[in-house]
Amino acid sequence: MAREAKKLNGPGKAGRKPAPVSSFKPLVKQSDGLALDAPLLRQLHDTMVKARVLEERLIAMYKTGHGYFWIGGPGEEAFNVPLGLLIKKGEGPAFDYCHFHYRQLATFLAMGEDSIGALRQMKNTATDPYSGGRNFAGHFSKKAWNIVPVSSPIEVQYTMAPGTALVQKRHGGDGISIVTGGDAGTAEGDFASCLVWSSRPGEELPVLILVTNNQWGISTPYGQVQGAERISDRGVAFGIRSKTIDGNDPISAYLELKEAFEYVRTERKPYLVEARVSRLYGHSSASGANYVTTEEDCITRFEAKLEKAGVLKAGEAKALRERYVEAFAEQARQVKEEPMPDGDSVWNHVFDGEPGRDPFPRS
Repeated sequence: MAREAKKLNGPGKAGRKPAPVSSFKPLVKQSDGLALDAPLLRQLHDTMVKARVLEERLIAMYKTGHGYFWIGGPGEEAFNVPLGLLIKKGEGPAFDYCHFHYRQLATFLAMGEDSIGALRQMKNTATDPYSGGRNFAGHFSKKAWNIVPVSSPIEVQYTMAPGTALVQKRHGGDGISIVTGGDAGTAEGDFASCLVWSSRPGEELPVLILVTNNQWGISTPYGQVQGAERISDRGVAFGIRSKTIDGNDPISAYLELKEAFEYVRTERKPYLVEARVSRLYGHSSASGANYVTTEEDCITRFEAKLEKAGVLKAGEAKALRERYVEAFAEQARQVKEEPMPDGDSVWNHVFDGEPGRDPFPRS
């Protein structure tokens, strides 16, 4: 194995450093202690619970006829919340561009977004701040934070990220492009294109490439999709620093992501992170959106650790969940009474800066 690794990381093209072999060795293991201070740990936990309860409210809305389709990220909170806390949000190339997929609600909340927007999008009300009631749940966008509109076709965002990263490379500063996707989508050509265009020798781009691997592509197991044991191994061939991490441990995820962010910001080169996560409510409403008892729950695991360390007192976690359940139930009642979009608004959000313009004028 040592000889094979040496051969894999050989000199290659002139002037190019050997590629680091990807690894699955988190900076902090479950037994290594907390490693972060109590306020940050509590913030991580609070936002994880908030995201989970909000997702469960969205699922309930779908099942009771107050939404058309649900897809989200319950089970990925331990990775998605730290990600949101580390993003440099703002508008323009000096800030981070976010090319998300549809399991990023916890990241959006961690960035500071109001929860009611997700409820309005699920209900498809005219007050939906992302598309005026015209898009699926989880399809967020926010120009003020460089959040590129989420698309339903899988993994197209991987080909967009090098574009904004090229702008940032020319602009200067420490803004980076962040792209997220799932394991099944990495079998698409868009993912390979991202690896190629982000890593050209001498023209590397500041792209943080993230893959949440829940071991499923709808109903197809990961092992039947591609031969690589770890998706992070695919970055090695392109000279990209790559790593597989425990996405169910928010402490480890925070520290691993922090290291990756710092590398991309300072070196202006890509970094590939594969996070092993759970999928607690199936793929989407298409597969029933029912709780999966055989998957590890990152929140339950984290709460046990925080209570053992005295960061959370007995009963605090339950009380927090109940507060969010009540708050989101009230918001859902409010959204239920809000108006639906009418036909006159069908062309809104189509042309930037020209709301309501008819692209097919009639004489």
